[in-house]
Amino acid sequence: MNEILSHKLAVAVMVMNRDHKFLLVKSYKRGWEFPGGFVGIGESIKEAAIREVKEESGIDIQLTNFLGIEQDVAKSTCVVIFKGTPVSGKFAASDENQDVGYFTFDEAMSMITLGKFRDRIVRCLKEKEIPFFIEK
Repeated sequence: MNEILSHKLAVAVMVMNRDHKFLLVKSYKRGWEFPGGFVGIGESIKEAAIREVKEESGIDIQLTNFLGIEQDVAKSTCVVIFKGTPVSGKFAASDENQDVGYFTFDEAMSMITLGKFRDRIVRCLKEKEIPFFIEK
């Protein structure tokens, strides 16, 4: 029988503006990626997604689609991924991030250094495969 331990629930949001550019934040540890983070105790998944984007980028968003789930079995973590659109706000780096901006697909793919984050951006654009469930 498996022992029930603590699991971590996180969110990431693919925010696209009217010019079809992606909102990316540059983390001190992981480099460029979609904004996101952990869901707090007593917080809904959607609320966490909206909050994390605002905290990490300064941008207020509206969630438009559920895209999928990525599970890291070894780390007991699930990341719920949404699509969103900006509604207001101005760029603001946070304690967690050193930079933020909108980038084309080609720019994003050249800036994102971690393969799992490049895979994520490609996966989120494959409409026929949404919603997805990835288990690693």
